[in-house]
Amino acid sequence: MEVAGQFAVGLLESAPDAMVCVARSGHIALVNAQAERLFGYRREELIDQPLEILIPDGARVAHRAHLAQYLADPYPRPMGAGLELPARRRDGSTFHTEISLSAIDTDDGLLVIAAIRDTTERVQLQAERERLRSQAERAKLQPQMQESGRLESLGQLAGGVAHDFNNLLAVISSYAAFVSEEVAKDAPRIDLPSVRGDMRQIQLAAERAAELTHQLLAFARRDVVQMRALDLNVVITQVEQLLVRTLGEQVVLATSLAPGMRPVLADPGQIEQILVNLAVNARDAMPSGGTLMVQTSVADIDESHAASRVGLLPGQYACMKISDNGAGMPADVIGHAFEPFFTTKPKGEGTGLGLATVYGIVTRAHGHVQIYSEPGIGTTVTILLPATGQAVPGMPASQDPPCDGKGETILIVEDEPAMREVTGRILTRRGYKVLVAASGHEAIDIAERQPGHIHVLLTDVIMPRMQGKEVAERIQALRPGLQVLFMSGYTQGILDSQGMLKADVNLIEKPFTEARLLTMLAKIIANSAPGASPAAEQPPKTG
Repeated sequence: MEVAGQFAVGLLESAPDAMVCVARSGHIALVNAQAERLFGYRREELIDQPLEILIPDGARVAHRAHLAQYLADPYPRPMGAGLELPARRRDGSTFHTEISLSAIDTDDGLLVIAAIRDTTERVQLQAERERLRSQAERAKLQPQMQESGRLESLGQLAGGVAHDFNNLLAVISSYAAFVSEEVAKDAPRIDLPSVRGDMRQIQLAAERAAELTHQLLAFARRDVVQMRALDLNVVITQVEQLLVRTLGEQVVLATSLAPGMRPVLADPGQIEQILVNLAVNARDAMPSGGTLMVQTSVADIDESHAASRVGLLPGQYACMKISDNGAGMPADVIGHAFEPFFTTKPKGEGTGLGLATVYGIVTRAHGHVQIYSEPGIGTTVTILLPATGQAVPGMPASQDPPCDGKGETILIVEDEPAMREVTGRILTRRGYKVLVAASGHEAIDIAERQPGHIHVLLTDVIMPRMQGKEVAERIQALRPGLQVLFMSGYTQGILDSQGMLKADVNLIEKPFTEARLLTMLAKIIANSAPGASPAAEQPPKTG
Protein backbone atom coordinates (compact mmCIF):
# COMPACT_ATOMS: atom_id res chain seq x y z
CA MET A 1 0.00 0.00 0.00
CA GLU A 2 2.90 2.31 0.81
CA VAL A 3 4.32 1.69 -2.69
CA ALA A 4 0.91 2.41 -4.23
CA GLY A 5 0.67 5.60 -2.20
CA GLN A 6 4.09 6.72 -3.31
CA PHE A 7 3.16 5.92 -6.91
CA ALA A 8 -0.01 8.05 -6.64
CA VAL A 9 1.93 10.96 -5.23
CA GLY A 10 4.45 10.59 -8.04
CA LEU A 11 1.66 10.77 -10.61
CA LEU A 12 0.35 13.97 -9.01
CA GLU A 13 3.79 15.55 -9.06
CA SER A 14 4.41 14.62 -12.70
CA ALA A 15 1.05 16.00 -13.92
CA PRO A 16 1.39 19.08 -16.15
CA ASP A 17 -1.58 20.79 -14.45
CA ALA A 18 -2.08 21.95 -10.90
CA MET A 19 -3.66 19.11 -8.93
CA VAL A 20 -5.74 19.68 -5.80
CA CYS A 21 -7.30 16.74 -3.92
CA VAL A 22 -10.31 17.63 -1.76
CA ALA A 23 -12.01 15.54 0.91
CA ARG A 24 -15.79 15.24 1.19
CA SER A 25 -15.61 17.86 3.96
CA GLY A 26 -14.37 20.42 1.43
CA HIS A 27 -10.87 20.60 2.91
CA ILE A 28 -7.69 20.25 0.87
CA ALA A 29 -6.01 16.87 1.39
CA LEU A 30 -3.20 16.97 -1.16
CA VAL A 31 -1.66 19.32 -3.74
CA ASN A 32 1.21 19.02 -6.19
CA ALA A 33 4.11 21.31 -6.99
CA GLN A 34 2.26 22.84 -9.97
CA ALA A 35 -0.52 23.92 -7.59
CA GLU A 36 2.06 25.62 -5.36
CA ARG A 37 3.47 27.54 -8.31
CA LEU A 38 0.01 28.43 -9.69
CA PHE A 39 -1.53 29.68 -6.45
CA GLY A 40 1.60 30.99 -4.71
CA TYR A 41 1.12 28.98 -1.52
CA ARG A 42 3.53 26.52 0.09
CA ARG A 43 2.15 23.02 0.35
CA GLU A 44 1.86 23.11 4.13
CA GLU A 45 -0.16 26.35 3.89
CA LEU A 46 -2.86 24.58 1.86
CA ILE A 47 -3.20 21.14 3.49
CA ASP A 48 -6.31 20.89 5.72
CA GLN A 49 -7.47 24.36 4.61
CA PRO A 50 -11.00 24.77 3.17
CA LEU A 51 -10.97 24.85 -0.60
CA GLU A 52 -12.52 28.37 -0.52
CA ILE A 53 -9.01 29.72 0.17
CA LEU A 54 -8.37 29.29 -3.57
CA ILE A 55 -11.67 30.86 -4.66
CA PRO A 56 -12.56 34.59 -4.89
CA ASP A 57 -15.11 35.84 -2.37
CA GLY A 58 -17.77 36.52 -4.97
CA ALA A 59 -17.64 32.97 -6.35
CA ARG A 60 -17.63 30.99 -3.09
CA VAL A 61 -21.40 30.54 -2.75
CA ALA A 62 -21.68 29.23 -6.30
CA HIS A 63 -18.67 26.97 -5.74
CA ARG A 64 -20.23 25.35 -2.67
CA ALA A 65 -23.32 24.54 -4.72
CA HIS A 66 -21.17 23.06 -7.53
CA LEU A 67 -19.21 20.90 -5.06
CA ALA A 68 -22.36 19.62 -3.36
CA GLN A 69 -23.85 18.77 -6.73
CA TYR A 70 -20.74 16.89 -7.79
CA LEU A 71 -20.47 14.96 -4.51
CA ALA A 72 -24.07 13.83 -4.99
CA ASP A 73 -23.17 12.33 -8.36
CA PRO A 74 -19.38 12.05 -8.77
CA TYR A 75 -18.42 11.12 -12.30
CA PRO A 76 -15.39 12.07 -14.41
CA ARG A 77 -15.63 15.51 -16.04
CA PRO A 78 -12.81 15.94 -18.56
CA MET A 79 -10.91 19.14 -19.26
CA GLY A 80 -12.75 21.27 -21.83
CA ALA A 81 -16.19 20.04 -20.76
CA GLY A 82 -17.25 23.57 -19.98
CA LEU A 83 -16.38 23.73 -16.28
CA GLU A 84 -14.69 27.12 -15.97
CA LEU A 85 -14.25 28.91 -12.64
CA PRO A 86 -12.40 31.96 -11.31
CA ALA A 87 -9.50 31.28 -8.92
CA ARG A 88 -7.59 33.31 -6.35
CA ARG A 89 -3.85 33.41 -5.69
CA ARG A 90 -2.13 33.97 -2.36
CA ASP A 91 -1.53 37.67 -3.25
CA GLY A 92 -5.27 38.17 -3.84
CA SER A 93 -5.11 38.35 -7.63
CA THR A 94 -7.68 36.36 -9.58
CA PHE A 95 -7.45 34.46 -12.85
CA HIS A 96 -9.53 32.25 -15.15
CA THR A 97 -9.26 28.48 -14.88
CA GLU A 98 -10.55 25.38 -16.59
CA ILE A 99 -11.07 22.33 -14.37
CA SER A 100 -11.43 18.59 -14.81
CA LEU A 101 -12.84 16.47 -11.99
CA SER A 102 -12.59 12.84 -10.96
CA ALA A 103 -13.26 10.98 -7.72
CA ILE A 104 -11.73 7.96 -5.98
CA ASP A 105 -12.71 6.03 -2.88
CA THR A 106 -9.98 5.79 -0.23
CA ASP A 107 -9.78 4.32 3.27
CA ASP A 108 -10.47 7.84 4.56
CA GLY A 109 -13.50 8.32 2.30
CA LEU A 110 -14.24 9.91 -1.07
CA LEU A 111 -11.50 12.08 -2.52
CA VAL A 112 -12.21 14.54 -5.33
CA ILE A 113 -9.24 15.23 -7.60
CA ALA A 114 -9.31 18.53 -9.49
CA ALA A 115 -6.90 19.26 -12.29
CA ILE A 116 -6.69 23.05 -12.68
CA ARG A 117 -5.38 24.84 -15.77
CA ASP A 118 -4.76 28.57 -16.02
CA THR A 119 -6.68 29.87 -19.05
CA THR A 120 -5.91 33.57 -18.58
CA GLU A 121 -3.81 33.76 -21.72
CA ARG A 122 -6.43 31.93 -23.77
CA VAL A 123 -9.20 34.20 -22.48
CA GLN A 124 -7.09 37.24 -23.30
CA LEU A 125 -6.43 35.92 -26.79
CA GLN A 126 -10.15 35.27 -27.30
CA ALA A 127 -10.96 38.78 -26.08
CA GLU A 128 -8.36 40.23 -28.44
CA ARG A 129 -9.74 38.22 -31.36
CA GLU A 130 -13.24 39.45 -30.51
CA ARG A 131 -11.97 43.03 -30.29
CA LEU A 132 -10.29 42.74 -33.68
CA ARG A 133 -13.39 41.13 -35.15
CA SER A 134 -15.58 43.93 -33.80
CA GLN A 135 -13.11 46.49 -35.05
CA ALA A 136 -13.19 44.91 -38.50
CA GLU A 137 -17.00 44.88 -38.46
CA ARG A 138 -17.09 48.55 -37.48
CA ALA A 139 -14.62 49.38 -40.21
CA LYS A 140 -16.79 47.47 -42.68
CA LEU A 141 -19.98 49.22 -41.55
CA GLN A 142 -18.43 52.68 -41.17
CA PRO A 143 -18.96 53.69 -44.81
CA GLN A 144 -22.61 52.59 -44.59
CA MET A 145 -23.10 54.53 -41.34
CA GLN A 146 -21.49 57.63 -42.82
CA GLU A 147 -23.72 57.27 -45.87
CA SER A 148 -26.81 56.99 -43.66
CA GLY A 149 -25.77 60.09 -41.73
CA ARG A 150 -25.18 62.08 -44.89
CA LEU A 151 -28.53 61.04 -46.33
CA GLU A 152 -30.27 61.94 -43.05
CA SER A 153 -28.77 65.44 -43.13
CA LEU A 154 -29.90 65.92 -46.69
CA GLY A 155 -33.33 64.66 -45.67
CA GLN A 156 -33.63 67.32 -42.98
CA LEU A 157 -32.83 69.96 -45.57
CA ALA A 158 -35.43 68.54 -47.96
CA GLY A 159 -38.13 68.48 -45.29
CA GLY A 160 -37.35 72.01 -44.19
CA VAL A 161 -38.28 73.62 -47.52
CA ALA A 162 -41.23 71.37 -48.39
CA HIS A 163 -43.94 73.14 -46.37
CA ASP A 164 -43.53 76.58 -47.96
CA PHE A 165 -42.92 75.08 -51.39
CA ASN A 166 -46.14 73.05 -51.25
CA ASN A 167 -48.11 76.16 -50.29
CA LEU A 168 -46.76 78.01 -53.31
CA LEU A 169 -47.54 75.10 -55.62
CA ALA A 170 -51.10 74.88 -54.34
CA VAL A 171 -51.63 78.57 -55.05
CA ILE A 172 -50.11 78.35 -58.55
CA SER A 173 -52.13 75.27 -59.46
CA SER A 174 -55.44 76.63 -58.14
CA TYR A 175 -55.16 80.04 -59.80
CA ALA A 176 -54.20 78.37 -63.07
CA ALA A 177 -57.37 76.28 -62.77
CA PHE A 178 -59.45 79.43 -62.11
CA VAL A 179 -58.07 81.17 -65.19
CA SER A 180 -58.60 78.07 -67.33
CA GLU A 181 -62.27 77.94 -66.32
CA GLU A 182 -62.79 81.63 -67.09
CA VAL A 183 -61.13 81.24 -70.47
CA ALA A 184 -63.31 78.21 -71.18
CA LYS A 185 -66.44 80.25 -70.42
CA ASP A 186 -65.45 82.95 -72.90
CA ALA A 187 -64.26 80.51 -75.55
CA PRO A 188 -67.40 80.87 -77.77
CA ARG A 189 -66.96 84.66 -77.78
CA ILE A 190 -63.18 85.05 -77.65
CA ASP A 191 -60.74 82.60 -79.19
CA LEU A 192 -57.83 82.32 -76.78
CA PRO A 193 -56.18 78.99 -77.58
CA SER A 194 -52.71 80.25 -76.68
CA VAL A 195 -53.91 81.43 -73.26
CA ARG A 196 -55.56 78.08 -72.58
CA GLY A 197 -52.36 76.34 -73.65
CA ASP A 198 -50.28 78.54 -71.38
CA MET A 199 -52.57 77.81 -68.44
CA ARG A 200 -52.26 74.12 -69.09
CA GLN A 201 -48.48 74.41 -69.07
CA ILE A 202 -48.63 76.20 -65.72
CA GLN A 203 -50.75 73.40 -64.29
CA LEU A 204 -48.43 70.73 -65.68
CA ALA A 205 -45.39 72.51 -64.24
CA ALA A 206 -47.09 72.73 -60.85
CA GLU A 207 -47.93 69.03 -60.97
CA ARG A 208 -44.34 68.14 -61.83
CA ALA A 209 -43.05 70.37 -59.03
CA ALA A 210 -45.52 68.79 -56.59
CA GLU A 211 -44.27 65.36 -57.55
CA LEU A 212 -40.70 66.54 -57.06
CA THR A 213 -41.55 67.75 -53.56
CA HIS A 214 -43.32 64.50 -52.79
CA GLN A 215 -40.23 62.56 -53.82
CA LEU A 216 -38.03 64.80 -51.68
CA LEU A 217 -40.22 64.12 -48.65
CA ALA A 218 -40.35 60.41 -49.42
CA PHE A 219 -36.56 60.35 -49.56
CA ALA A 220 -36.35 62.33 -46.33
CA ARG A 221 -38.91 60.01 -44.68
CA ARG A 222 -40.91 63.09 -43.70
CA ASP A 223 -44.05 62.66 -45.75
CA VAL A 224 -47.09 61.14 -44.08
CA VAL A 225 -47.90 57.66 -45.32
CA GLN A 226 -50.93 55.49 -44.73
CA MET A 227 -49.46 52.08 -44.06
CA ARG A 228 -51.54 48.93 -44.42
CA ALA A 229 -50.94 45.26 -44.91
CA LEU A 230 -50.51 44.44 -48.58
CA ASP A 231 -49.36 41.66 -50.87
CA LEU A 232 -46.40 42.72 -53.02
CA ASN A 233 -47.51 40.35 -55.76
CA VAL A 234 -50.90 42.09 -55.96
CA VAL A 235 -49.33 45.56 -56.11
CA ILE A 236 -46.92 44.47 -58.86
CA THR A 237 -49.76 42.93 -60.87
CA GLN A 238 -51.89 46.08 -60.52
CA VAL A 239 -49.10 48.40 -61.67
CA GLU A 240 -47.87 46.09 -64.45
CA GLN A 241 -49.61 47.93 -67.31
CA LEU A 242 -48.30 51.27 -66.06
CA LEU A 243 -44.79 49.81 -66.03
CA VAL A 244 -45.23 48.55 -69.58
CA ARG A 245 -46.22 52.03 -70.75
CA THR A 246 -43.33 53.57 -68.81
CA LEU A 247 -40.76 51.20 -70.32
CA GLY A 248 -41.89 51.68 -73.92
CA GLU A 249 -41.86 49.21 -76.78
CA GLN A 250 -38.13 48.42 -76.74
CA VAL A 251 -37.98 47.11 -73.17
CA VAL A 252 -39.67 43.84 -72.22
CA LEU A 253 -41.18 43.52 -68.75
CA ALA A 254 -40.96 40.04 -67.18
CA THR A 255 -42.23 39.04 -63.75
CA SER A 256 -41.58 36.04 -61.53
CA LEU A 257 -43.81 36.23 -58.46
CA ALA A 258 -43.33 33.64 -55.74
CA PRO A 259 -46.51 32.10 -54.33
CA GLY A 260 -47.27 32.24 -50.63
CA MET A 261 -45.77 35.68 -50.03
CA ARG A 262 -46.43 37.03 -46.53
CA PRO A 263 -47.93 40.54 -46.36
CA VAL A 264 -45.80 43.60 -45.65
CA LEU A 265 -46.79 46.83 -43.94
CA ALA A 266 -46.41 49.64 -46.47
CA ASP A 267 -48.18 52.38 -48.41
CA PRO A 268 -49.31 50.83 -51.72
CA GLY A 269 -48.83 54.14 -53.53
CA GLN A 270 -45.23 54.26 -52.39
CA ILE A 271 -44.57 50.68 -53.53
CA GLU A 272 -45.92 51.68 -56.93
CA GLN A 273 -43.62 54.71 -56.86
CA ILE A 274 -40.63 52.46 -56.17
CA LEU A 275 -41.48 50.28 -59.17
CA VAL A 276 -42.06 53.22 -61.49
CA ASN A 277 -38.85 54.99 -60.42
CA LEU A 278 -36.78 51.85 -60.96
CA ALA A 279 -38.52 51.19 -64.28
CA VAL A 280 -37.62 54.69 -65.49
CA ASN A 281 -33.98 54.18 -64.47
CA ALA A 282 -33.89 50.79 -66.19
CA ARG A 283 -35.44 52.19 -69.39
CA ASP A 284 -32.85 54.97 -69.53
CA ALA A 285 -30.06 52.41 -68.98
CA MET A 286 -31.30 50.36 -71.98
CA PRO A 287 -31.70 52.85 -74.86
CA SER A 288 -31.38 50.04 -77.41
CA GLY A 289 -33.83 47.80 -75.59
CA GLY A 290 -33.56 45.00 -73.10
CA THR A 291 -35.44 43.23 -70.33
CA LEU A 292 -36.64 44.40 -66.94
CA MET A 293 -37.26 41.52 -64.53
CA VAL A 294 -39.35 41.95 -61.38
CA GLN A 295 -39.07 39.04 -58.95
CA THR A 296 -40.48 38.34 -55.50
CA SER A 297 -39.42 35.77 -52.91
CA VAL A 298 -39.43 35.07 -49.19
CA ALA A 299 -36.17 35.79 -47.36
CA ASP A 300 -35.21 34.62 -43.87
CA ILE A 301 -32.52 36.96 -42.54
CA ASP A 302 -30.35 35.49 -39.78
CA GLU A 303 -28.25 37.45 -37.29
CA SER A 304 -24.98 37.08 -39.20
CA HIS A 305 -26.50 38.46 -42.41
CA ALA A 306 -28.28 41.27 -40.55
CA ALA A 307 -25.07 42.28 -38.76
CA SER A 308 -23.43 43.16 -42.07
CA ARG A 309 -26.22 45.56 -43.09
CA VAL A 310 -26.88 48.84 -41.26
CA GLY A 311 -30.43 48.99 -39.95
CA LEU A 312 -31.36 45.43 -40.94
CA LEU A 313 -32.77 43.19 -38.22
CA PRO A 314 -33.09 39.39 -38.24
CA GLY A 315 -36.48 38.01 -39.26
CA GLN A 316 -38.63 37.08 -42.23
CA TYR A 317 -38.83 39.51 -45.13
CA ALA A 318 -40.57 39.85 -48.46
CA CYS A 319 -37.87 40.27 -51.10
CA MET A 320 -38.39 42.21 -54.33
CA LYS A 321 -35.65 42.23 -56.97
CA ILE A 322 -35.75 44.56 -59.97
CA SER A 323 -33.08 43.68 -62.54
CA ASP A 324 -32.12 45.05 -65.95
CA ASN A 325 -29.46 44.13 -68.48
CA GLY A 326 -28.57 47.71 -69.26
CA ALA A 327 -25.41 49.79 -69.07
CA GLY A 328 -24.75 49.17 -65.38
CA MET A 329 -22.91 51.43 -62.94
CA PRO A 330 -19.30 51.60 -61.71
CA ALA A 331 -18.56 51.35 -57.99
CA ASP A 332 -18.04 55.10 -57.50
CA VAL A 333 -21.50 55.81 -58.92
CA ILE A 334 -23.15 53.15 -56.76
CA GLY A 335 -21.65 54.83 -53.68
CA HIS A 336 -23.64 58.01 -54.42
CA ALA A 337 -26.72 56.47 -56.06
CA PHE A 338 -29.07 57.09 -53.11
CA GLU A 339 -28.12 60.74 -52.69
CA PRO A 340 -30.78 63.25 -53.78
CA PHE A 341 -30.04 65.18 -56.97
CA PHE A 342 -27.14 62.87 -57.85
CA THR A 343 -27.56 61.73 -61.44
CA THR A 344 -25.38 60.60 -64.31
CA LYS A 345 -28.02 61.64 -66.86
CA PRO A 346 -27.49 64.72 -69.05
CA LYS A 347 -28.70 68.02 -67.63
CA GLY A 348 -32.47 68.34 -67.86
CA GLU A 349 -33.08 64.62 -68.29
CA GLY A 350 -33.26 63.56 -64.65
CA THR A 351 -33.84 65.01 -61.19
CA GLY A 352 -31.58 62.58 -59.35
CA LEU A 353 -34.41 61.71 -56.95
CA GLY A 354 -35.48 58.31 -58.28
CA LEU A 355 -33.19 56.13 -56.17
CA ALA A 356 -33.17 58.61 -53.29
CA THR A 357 -36.95 58.22 -53.09
CA VAL A 358 -36.66 54.43 -53.17
CA TYR A 359 -34.15 54.60 -50.31
CA GLY A 360 -36.41 56.83 -48.22
CA ILE A 361 -39.52 54.69 -48.71
CA VAL A 362 -37.78 51.40 -47.94
CA THR A 363 -35.90 52.57 -44.87
CA ARG A 364 -39.02 54.19 -43.43
CA ALA A 365 -40.75 50.80 -43.71
CA HIS A 366 -37.84 49.33 -41.67
CA GLY A 367 -36.59 47.54 -44.76
CA HIS A 368 -33.29 47.48 -46.61
CA VAL A 369 -32.31 48.32 -50.17
CA GLN A 370 -29.10 47.34 -51.93
CA ILE A 371 -27.72 47.87 -55.43
CA TYR A 372 -25.54 45.42 -57.33
CA SER A 373 -24.32 46.62 -60.68
CA GLU A 374 -21.50 46.08 -63.15
CA PRO A 375 -20.77 48.18 -66.23
CA GLY A 376 -21.97 46.43 -69.35
CA ILE A 377 -23.78 43.72 -67.36
CA GLY A 378 -26.74 45.45 -65.76
CA THR A 379 -28.17 46.46 -62.42
CA THR A 380 -30.14 44.64 -59.74
CA VAL A 381 -31.90 46.50 -56.93
CA THR A 382 -32.81 44.21 -54.02
CA ILE A 383 -35.45 45.42 -51.58
CA LEU A 384 -36.27 43.68 -48.30
CA LEU A 385 -39.48 44.61 -46.47
CA PRO A 386 -40.36 43.05 -43.09
CA ALA A 387 -43.21 40.55 -43.17
CA THR A 388 -46.24 41.35 -41.00
CA GLY A 389 -48.81 39.18 -39.31
CA GLN A 390 -51.64 41.54 -40.29
CA ALA A 391 -54.21 40.39 -42.81
CA VAL A 392 -54.51 42.09 -46.21
CA PRO A 393 -57.75 44.15 -46.28
CA GLY A 394 -60.25 43.97 -49.11
CA MET A 395 -60.23 46.25 -52.15
CA PRO A 396 -61.52 49.79 -51.48
CA ALA A 397 -64.82 50.82 -53.03
CA SER A 398 -64.69 53.13 -56.05
CA GLN A 399 -65.06 56.83 -55.25
CA ASP A 400 -67.97 58.94 -56.47
CA PRO A 401 -67.19 62.17 -58.34
CA PRO A 402 -66.94 65.23 -56.06
CA CYS A 403 -70.14 67.13 -55.37
CA ASP A 404 -70.79 70.76 -54.43
CA GLY A 405 -71.61 71.93 -50.95
CA LYS A 406 -75.11 72.74 -49.77
CA GLY A 407 -74.42 75.77 -47.66
CA GLU A 408 -72.41 73.96 -44.98
CA THR A 409 -70.04 76.13 -42.93
CA ILE A 410 -66.30 75.51 -43.17
CA LEU A 411 -63.84 77.27 -40.85
CA ILE A 412 -60.51 77.67 -42.68
CA VAL A 413 -57.33 78.28 -40.65
CA GLU A 414 -54.29 79.10 -42.79
CA ASP A 415 -51.39 81.46 -42.03
CA GLU A 416 -50.27 81.80 -45.67
CA PRO A 417 -52.42 84.62 -47.20
CA ALA A 418 -52.39 83.35 -50.79
CA MET A 419 -53.21 79.80 -49.70
CA ARG A 420 -55.98 81.09 -47.42
CA GLU A 421 -57.47 83.13 -50.24
CA VAL A 422 -57.40 80.37 -52.85
CA THR A 423 -58.86 77.72 -50.51
CA GLY A 424 -61.68 80.06 -49.52
CA ARG A 425 -62.40 80.83 -53.15
CA ILE A 426 -62.60 77.15 -54.08
CA LEU A 427 -65.15 76.42 -51.37
CA THR A 428 -67.22 79.58 -51.75
CA ARG A 429 -67.80 79.07 -55.45
CA ARG A 430 -68.72 75.42 -54.85
CA GLY A 431 -71.56 76.15 -52.46
CA TYR A 432 -69.96 76.30 -49.00
CA LYS A 433 -70.19 79.08 -46.45
CA VAL A 434 -66.64 79.99 -45.46
CA LEU A 435 -65.20 81.45 -42.26
CA VAL A 436 -61.54 82.41 -42.56
CA ALA A 437 -58.86 82.76 -39.87
CA ALA A 438 -55.19 83.70 -40.31
CA SER A 439 -54.06 82.13 -37.03
CA GLY A 440 -55.08 79.66 -34.36
CA HIS A 441 -56.07 82.35 -31.89
CA GLU A 442 -58.26 84.06 -34.50
CA ALA A 443 -59.93 80.72 -35.31
CA ILE A 444 -60.70 80.08 -31.63
CA ASP A 445 -62.24 83.56 -31.36
CA ILE A 446 -64.43 82.87 -34.42
CA ALA A 447 -65.50 79.50 -33.00
CA GLU A 448 -66.51 81.16 -29.74
CA ARG A 449 -68.52 83.94 -31.43
CA GLN A 450 -70.09 81.99 -34.30
CA PRO A 451 -73.70 81.29 -33.25
CA GLY A 452 -74.50 78.73 -35.91
CA HIS A 453 -73.28 75.28 -36.81
CA ILE A 454 -69.68 74.76 -38.05
CA HIS A 455 -69.57 71.57 -40.09
CA VAL A 456 -65.82 71.16 -40.61
CA LEU A 457 -62.64 72.79 -39.31
CA LEU A 458 -60.14 72.90 -42.21
CA THR A 459 -56.78 73.83 -40.71
CA ASP A 460 -53.16 73.93 -41.76
CA VAL A 461 -50.83 71.81 -39.62
CA ILE A 462 -47.64 73.90 -39.51
CA MET A 463 -48.35 77.45 -38.32
CA PRO A 464 -46.49 79.95 -36.12
CA ARG A 465 -47.39 80.30 -32.43
CA MET A 466 -50.09 77.61 -32.49
CA GLN A 467 -49.96 74.39 -34.52
CA GLY A 468 -53.02 72.99 -36.24
CA LYS A 469 -53.35 70.09 -33.81
CA GLU A 470 -53.66 72.43 -30.83
CA VAL A 471 -56.12 74.63 -32.75
CA ALA A 472 -58.30 71.57 -33.41
CA GLU A 473 -58.17 70.38 -29.79
CA ARG A 474 -59.13 73.78 -28.38
CA ILE A 475 -61.97 74.35 -30.82
CA GLN A 476 -63.27 70.81 -30.30
CA ALA A 477 -63.34 71.57 -26.57
CA LEU A 478 -65.66 74.47 -27.44
CA ARG A 479 -67.65 72.45 -29.97
CA PRO A 480 -67.63 68.75 -29.06
CA GLY A 481 -67.98 66.47 -32.07
CA LEU A 482 -66.67 69.04 -34.57
CA GLN A 483 -65.08 67.27 -37.57
CA VAL A 484 -61.53 68.29 -38.53
CA LEU A 485 -59.68 68.08 -41.84
CA PHE A 486 -55.98 68.89 -41.63
CA MET A 487 -54.10 70.16 -44.67
CA SER A 488 -50.35 70.05 -45.07
CA GLY A 489 -47.58 68.77 -47.27
CA TYR A 490 -45.22 68.32 -44.35
CA THR A 491 -46.51 67.61 -40.83
CA GLN A 492 -43.14 67.47 -38.97
CA GLY A 493 -44.44 64.41 -37.12
CA ILE A 494 -47.23 66.40 -35.42
CA LEU A 495 -50.07 64.20 -36.67
CA ASP A 496 -48.28 60.95 -37.31
CA SER A 497 -46.60 58.25 -35.29
CA GLN A 498 -43.25 57.14 -36.77
CA GLY A 499 -44.29 58.49 -40.15
CA MET A 500 -47.67 56.74 -40.19
CA LEU A 501 -50.92 58.70 -40.07
CA LYS A 502 -53.11 57.89 -37.08
CA ALA A 503 -56.31 56.08 -37.96
CA ASP A 504 -58.66 58.80 -36.66
CA VAL A 505 -56.95 61.71 -38.46
CA ASN A 506 -58.23 63.23 -41.72
CA LEU A 507 -55.43 64.77 -43.79
CA ILE A 508 -55.34 66.25 -47.27
CA GLU A 509 -51.84 66.70 -48.63
CA LYS A 510 -50.78 69.94 -50.26
CA PRO A 511 -50.83 70.78 -53.05
CA PHE A 512 -54.31 69.35 -53.49
CA THR A 513 -56.75 69.63 -56.36
CA GLU A 514 -60.19 71.13 -56.08
CA ALA A 515 -61.76 67.74 -56.75
CA ARG A 516 -59.75 66.10 -53.99
CA LEU A 517 -60.71 68.76 -51.44
CA LEU A 518 -64.41 68.60 -52.34
CA THR A 519 -64.42 64.82 -52.18
CA MET A 520 -62.86 64.70 -48.72
CA LEU A 521 -65.15 67.40 -47.32
CA ALA A 522 -68.24 65.68 -48.71
CA LYS A 523 -67.17 62.39 -47.13
CA ILE A 524 -66.47 63.98 -43.73
CA ILE A 525 -69.78 65.87 -43.73
CA ALA A 526 -71.71 62.75 -44.76
CA ASN A 527 -70.13 60.74 -41.95
CA SER A 528 -70.99 63.44 -39.41
CA ALA A 529 -74.59 63.98 -40.58
CA PRO A 530 -77.38 63.48 -37.99
CA GLY A 531 -77.79 59.76 -37.42
CA ALA A 532 -74.40 58.93 -38.92
CA SER A 533 -72.38 59.56 -35.79
CA PRO A 534 -73.22 59.88 -32.10
CA ALA A 535 -70.72 62.74 -31.75
CA ALA A 536 -72.32 65.44 -33.89
CA GLU A 537 -70.88 68.91 -33.33
CA GLN A 538 -72.61 70.84 -30.57
CA PRO A 539 -73.02 74.64 -30.28
CA PRO A 540 -70.17 76.45 -28.52
CA LYS A 541 -70.00 76.03 -24.77
CA THR A 542 -70.69 79.19 -22.80
CA GLY A 543 -69.62 80.08 -19.33
